[in-house]
Parts: sequence; structure tokens; C-alpha cells
Amino acid sequence: MEFDFLSPVDNEIIQYINGLSSQHLGSKVTFHTDKDFPDIDKVKIAIIGVLENRGAVNYVDDEVNLDAVRKELYGLFPGNWQSSIADLGDIVPGNSLEDTFFALQKVAAKLIRKGIIPIVIGGSQDLTYPLYRAYDNQEQMVNLVSIDSKFDFGKQEDGIKANSYLSKIILDEPNNLFNYTNIGYQTYYNSQEEIDLIEKLFFDAYRLGEISNNIELSEPTLRDADIVSIDLNAVKSSYSGNFITFTPNGFDGKEICSLSRYAGISDKVSSLGIFNYNNKKEGSVLISQIIWYFIEGVNYRSNEYPFGTKENYIKYIVPLENEELVFYKSNKTGRWWIEINFFAGQHNKLKKNTLLSCSHDEYLAACGNEIPERWWKAQRKNSI
Repeated sequence: MEFDFLSPVDNEIIQYINGLSSQHLGSKVTFHTDKDFPDIDKVKIAIIGVLENRGAVNYVDDEVNLDAVRKELYGLFPGNWQSSIADLGDIVPGNSLEDTFFALQKVAAKLIRKGIIPIVIGGSQDLTYPLYRAYDNQEQMVNLVSIDSKFDFGKQEDGIKANSYLSKIILDEPNNLFNYTNIGYQTYYNSQEEIDLIEKLFFDAYRLGEISNNIELSEPTLRDADIVSIDLNAVKSSYSGNFITFTPNGFDGKEICSLSRYAGISDKVSSLGIFNYNNKKEGSVLISQIIWYFIEGVNYRSNEYPFGTKENYIKYIVPLENEELVFYKSNKTGRWWIEINFFAGQHNKLKKNTLLSCSHDEYLAACGNEIPERWWKAQRKNSI
């Protein structure tokens, strides 16, 4: 059984939760204890800890301990939520890093197949790789969004580490990656060769300043994501409490929680990873609120992707000189999509992805005879 890889939540945490009022979030969650395991068929969101840190760039045998995160999270008050939540406990480090990857891949794959959203709280961000591999048997292409100050390409000979896992995702078979988007990269942390490679592969990347100046720019790309991976090092140290790897610039607490809510409200996002937790009090408070906003978003999903019926959408056709762009606007939420024309003879998996999330501004730009960049990249990827 895949869930045999999970160890129960510590008894001290269970005792802490039992001492909370019935109004606290902890009282609304079912837990994997040394006596019981949650009825997985009644769960919509599953929280999993992965106590693995060997892929960290400066690994010094630090143990990952999520007790503080759980206390902070379950001491919060929930919103008017309907989604059932379970804490399935932790995956402890295996004999090797690959053993831990195997366990996380199996557990995440099982949950995703059952329509359960795993929230993975971990050590190093290379855990994004087994989370991505969990989609191998889902018969779909995968959109990965990383909220990170770096692209994490690294060198091929480095193996899988927190700063090189993306190279492994791009190169390894089976290759299920349709698109990668970075939100919040800081130019001075990335070489020009890496920035050029993002363009060459028709991936998307948004600088920190772009998103900080207009957080809504991130919504369409998060709406299209399957996996969202958050590197806590993308947050300013003054908010994350990480003064070991000091980060003077980055997202603030409000911004990272807004991004998490956008991820949660997406009908398509089916897994969330939060990585590079450093066992600090401030970090545990921040993670708890990131998770809270994600769950809040999940509970306000509109279930409008893919379209159930086009009767609830207004269709707009924008004729250009050499193209005809088709947009759809939801009557329910006011959100926008643009149609992508996949060519005959392409991989069958791609035929499901006929719509690309976009913004009202992109529609207005198209009306001004300007082709949206994300549409152009999607078309180019499909034609290769």
C-alpha cells in the first residue's frame, strides 16, 4: 500500500489539537495517528510532510521538523469551508534520497488519481521532481509553476538537487512537461544563458518586480497550472525568518499568500508543494498562512475548467492580419481564455488542452493587433 510510507502525526501534536476549541481548524481535520488512518474516500485535501533535506544546496545534516508548522496551522480558524481535510503524517527520509523520492511519488500519485489535492510540506525543493513524476500515469501533459527567485537548472552532472531539479524534469523520460512557468525570478540570481534557455524552450518567466507591481499578472498562469511549487527563499527574509540564507528582496507575506490563493482557486491545480522550510518560528507562521489561503481558494473554485457548457461564456473573435484569435469570457467569474489550435498528428495527450487562460488585458492587446506572448509560445511548442 502506498500509504505505508507515511508515519503518523506525533502524539504531542494530537494532544495540542485536542486542547483547541471546536472552532479551530485542528478540530475540522482528520489525522493519521498511531491508532487510525483517515478514510481517504472522504478527503478532498491531504497534507503531507516530507522530512527530507539531503538535496539542499548547503546540506549540513539538518533534520526537518514540521511540528511548529502544524501547531501554527491548526491553531488558525477556518473560513466557511466545505472541503474535507486530512493530515496524513510524514514521509521520513529513506536510506537514500531516491528512496524518499519513490515514496513521495507513490503517495502523491495515489492521491491525485483519487482526485485528492496533496499539499506537500518539505525540506529541499528537489522534492518537486517526484511530485512531477507522480503524474506519469495520469495520461496528461503537465504544467508546472515554480514561485522561485531562481530557475534551478543547475548542471546535469550535479544530479537532482534543490538548485538543479528542473534540468532533470526537462531531460528525463517520460517527458510529460508541457509548460514551465517561473514567477518571481530575480535577474542577478540567474545567468544570461539560463534566461535565454527559458526563451528558447518557449517557457514563461515573470520577474519579481513585474508581479509585485501587478500581482494579477500571475492569475492566468496559475489557473493553467497542475503543480505549484513554492520556494520559501522567494520570500524576503524579514517575512520568512530565514536569516541563514539571507534574502533582502523577494515577495512579502501578503504577496505570497495572494499567489497561494490564486493557485487554490484554479480548477486545474492538483498539487501544491512548499519547500525549503528551515525550522524557524517565522517560517512556520508563514507556511501555515500560505496553506490557509490555498485551502480558502480551493473552497471557492468555480468549476468552470474545462467548460461544462459554452452557454455560460461569451465568445469573442478578434481578426488579425494573419490570424483569427478566439476568446471566451465566463459569465460566472469574468475570467478569460484564448483558444489554442492544436495541429493534427500531434500527441493525443495534447488534444485535451485546447484553451489557454488569459487576462482581459491580453484580449484588449489582441484588439490592438498585438498577439499575446503566451498564446504565441503555446502555438510554437505545439508545432515542434
